[in-house]
Amino acid sequence: MSNKVDLYNGAYGNYEAELYRQVRIATYGDDLGQTSWVTAEESNQIPRLLNLASHSSVFELGCGSGRYALQVAKQCGCRVLGVDINESGVRTACRLAEAAQMAPQCRFEQCDASKALPYADGDFDAAFSNDALCHIPSREHILRELLRVLRPGGRLVFSDALVINGMISSRDLAIRSSIGNYVFLPNGLNERLIEHAGFLLVQADDTTASASLLAKRWYDARESRRQALIAFEGSANFEGLQQFLDCVHRLTSERRLLRMLYTAQKAS
Repeated sequence: MSNKVDLYNGAYGNYEAELYRQVRIATYGDDLGQTSWVTAEESNQIPRLLNLASHSSVFELGCGSGRYALQVAKQCGCRVLGVDINESGVRTACRLAEAAQMAPQCRFEQCDASKALPYADGDFDAAFSNDALCHIPSREHILRELLRVLRPGGRLVFSDALVINGMISSRDLAIRSSIGNYVFLPNGLNERLIEHAGFLLVQADDTTASASLLAKRWYDARESRRQALIAFEGSANFEGLQQFLDCVHRLTSERRLLRMLYTAQKAS
């Protein structure tokens, strides 16, 4: 079995380091503090899928360092509340919001989404989550909670990079899970759970090719900065993360593991 390696604490704790900024730019083409499989094109698409307007109140589950939430709030003029279980990520997000003078418009809180969300029924017009629901033990629980906090007609967009579409060995599952706790679902189950939770499924987009490309770019960006990153992370953690990224690239390029982007709506 693969040993656990740290991605999130290192990425968020070293957010302001120039070395990590260079890796993000080489991987994604821009710097939003990302640790996900979201391309720049998808980042621009999400506000349109959510039908956001300046009056919208938006919830992000798994905000990480908060840069994407800040971008959405700035571009759309909406209000965003981002939550994450990672303390380093939330601390960085709050600092960035203050620095951008956007703290009243864009807020961040630490929250364990495996429990009931601490927000009232119908608090938000829209919700999104980039590659974060896969960390939560019960998919049906979190979908029902997201439905509850949305207003009638509100939309949800979330991605899942752990949709099983072929044979995967126990070794590859261990490597793919080495950076955290994960839930893998067979192809087609998300669609059924979305509807069972009470949402209307609007569309399901296959973004596997983009995830494969980002995994390869991320691996190469880190490999070209090997010694500098080892100084930050240590040799064992660096090698563990490289093994993780290589595994993601293999499984997605062979389409044994899919990444899907779902858009759902609460009935009016």
